[in-house]
Amino acid sequence: MFKKGIVGVLSLIVVIIATLGTGSGLTGQDQAVIKLPPPQQEGGKPLMECLKLRQSQRDFSPDKLPPQVLSNLLWAAYGINRPDSGKRTVPSAVNWQNIDLYVATADGLFLYEAKDHALIQVLKEDIRGLTGTQDFVKIAPVNLVYVGDYARIPRGSDEDKRFYSAAHAAFISQNVYLFCASEGLATVVRALINREELAQAMKLRPEQKIMLAQTVGYPKK
Repeated sequence: MFKKGIVGVLSLIVVIIATLGTGSGLTGQDQAVIKLPPPQQEGGKPLMECLKLRQSQRDFSPDKLPPQVLSNLLWAAYGINRPDSGKRTVPSAVNWQNIDLYVATADGLFLYEAKDHALIQVLKEDIRGLTGTQDFVKIAPVNLVYVGDYARIPRGSDEDKRFYSAAHAAFISQNVYLFCASEGLATVVRALINREELAQAMKLRPEQKIMLAQTVGYPKK
């Protein structure tokens, strides 16, 4: 039992050193990778009930999401549901999978890595306040930022790439809405973003374009 408990703790948060080309502010020894607990892929409310409950909310509690809830959220949003092919919980034109899902919390900015179901810390600073223009973004525990990487779409004009990227981000957003409806969480998708300021803070490459942001947390009581 003790051994299993130790394994469970280690699998919950494992920090390793990595060097990855994410265009982030942290590299090498400063770039931590946090292994998420395995997502729970069973349970939850029935789909029709989730559709009935789906709504936007703008009053959030500052309480952090537990690691398991965050793990489930990110897998539902953009996780791999067919390991043999690497395909995900959302559709993607030509399987380009060109969206990068960033997670802004009080502990910094993280990039969700679906293959390893992990968070790569790319900034140590709390930049939640830059992810939108409304005051609640500074309070809510999680702000997701959907970034389209045009470099991963090998053909078409910039307008084509913007269209595909926006559609892909919207699919992810709806998955988040349905997950939040199932789990009793509050969420709202947002387009009111100072994209230039946020992109600079996130140290994005020119080919990376911010599509949408989405706030997630517990409803304010």
